[in-house]
Amino acid sequence: MSSNDATKGKDGLKKRSVAGSFLFRFPHGDERKAQVALFKRSGKVSTYQHKFAPISGSVEKYDATPLATALREINEETGLTLSSIELFRVGKPYSFVDESIGREWTINPFGFRLKEKSEGGKGEEGITIDWEHEGFEWFNPLDVNESDEFGGVPKLVNSLRRVWPEYDLGPRAAEVLSSGLQQLRDDHESGARQLANLAISTLKNVIVEMDSDVIDDNWWANIRMAAWHICKTRESMGAAITSATVKALDRIENIITQDIPPREKVRKIVDALENQLNERKSTTDRIRDSFIDYLRQHVIRTTGSKETISILTLSYSSTISACLLQAAAHLGVSIDLRILESRPLYEGVTLASKLLEVENDSVDLNVTLYTDASSALAADGIDIVVLGADRISTSGDVSNKIGSLPAILCQRHVAPKAKVVILSETEKIARPGLIKDHLAEENSSTELIRTWKGIVKGADLVERILSDSERDIIRGRKVRVRNSYFEWVPAMFIHAYITDEGLWSVENIIERSNWIGKETDRFFKDL
Repeated sequence: MSSNDATKGKDGLKKRSVAGSFLFRFPHGDERKAQVALFKRSGKVSTYQHKFAPISGSVEKYDATPLATALREINEETGLTLSSIELFRVGKPYSFVDESIGREWTINPFGFRLKEKSEGGKGEEGITIDWEHEGFEWFNPLDVNESDEFGGVPKLVNSLRRVWPEYDLGPRAAEVLSSGLQQLRDDHESGARQLANLAISTLKNVIVEMDSDVIDDNWWANIRMAAWHICKTRESMGAAITSATVKALDRIENIITQDIPPREKVRKIVDALENQLNERKSTTDRIRDSFIDYLRQHVIRTTGSKETISILTLSYSSTISACLLQAAAHLGVSIDLRILESRPLYEGVTLASKLLEVENDSVDLNVTLYTDASSALAADGIDIVVLGADRISTSGDVSNKIGSLPAILCQRHVAPKAKVVILSETEKIARPGLIKDHLAEENSSTELIRTWKGIVKGADLVERILSDSERDIIRGRKVRVRNSYFEWVPAMFIHAYITDEGLWSVENIIERSNWIGKETDRFFKDL
């Protein structure tokens, strides 16, 4: 733990904010068999000597965020770098007072997964403790406790349960939550709407498996903590997941305040969440109807008797797919659809294959695939750019698959009269905040590198080197491979937001964003 000068409050207590990082490993990749490393503090540190603790350090003025503190302290105290660890849980911060040492601590908990050698990490052998610790041990998280015999620092369990809410849920509910969070984290093919469905289903299944003989404040706090982690697991998709989860919590809250037996409450909660999932099935239909109406009013009518509409899109979206098919079937025009392939997972190619699977004589749809680098060629002469959204900021900026912004910039140059429209559920609107506050999702470089095999000389060597550190010396130069999935499209480039609640303006978006912010604070602020 780094030693900074703690500020002193009016109550005479020294106040210090720290990052507490728990290091986990999952044998055979199974989160149900989780082990957590606790480090025994040495006799040279100023507080809590010889006690088990997470990797801890004060948030310094030069740290951009508590997460930056966590990464710095992990490196200083264990020697591990980002090539050997992966952030997989962000705990809800909290504060407590330890009067015995005159301190008020604010804890920012994090959970990191230790990568094995097979993943390019260094595994346990890569851990080299410094003077602040005299050793470390691996524990089943459920065996960690506050007893004197265990010998942990104050509030050790409280910090742990904030990154491992499974601690309080019981074995069956814990397994459901771990599995659901892992699915959310690892699914890079489904869109935000599908992941929001998974979020609701996970929360519902956790409730089914919980011990609900007594539904009290602790039960409700455990549910909200599970929901917190569901919202935080995929920040890039967090807007849709959070909106859906907050709506689910609102339904749950309305039921648990009723004067009925606990088991009856659980039954009604399950029914309410099933209804929420069923209601979500009609969102695509509503977006589709609004899209067709928009094309009639703003594309066909303004261009006269047009026989063909040229549309540019990219990536895969079930919403866009449904809208395009219905437009081709109901507008009485031919659709000239141009799709960018969308590397590295080629979701654009997936969209093309899904559309071409449909056998319908009433659908006049012609598809052309373009490489991502051909945006300008693909945009030439188009009438409209159609994009989905994974997140919409308060000001109307849209986060979508990488390649979206270049496509629009090319359109503005070669087809300046074309419209840019966003097809999106309103739940993808995020709470108030700046674009820089939304975490960007950076993914494994191997997804890019593996496509180079057989094309680039020595690609196998490149893959081996970069999978280990993502930065090394190749042919005398430093090389870094970045695999970003999403980028922001400024609101100034967007003509219309077509949603499940009709044609929306930026003013509508601001109003919904503020509502999401208030509801999120109501459920999570006091956890």
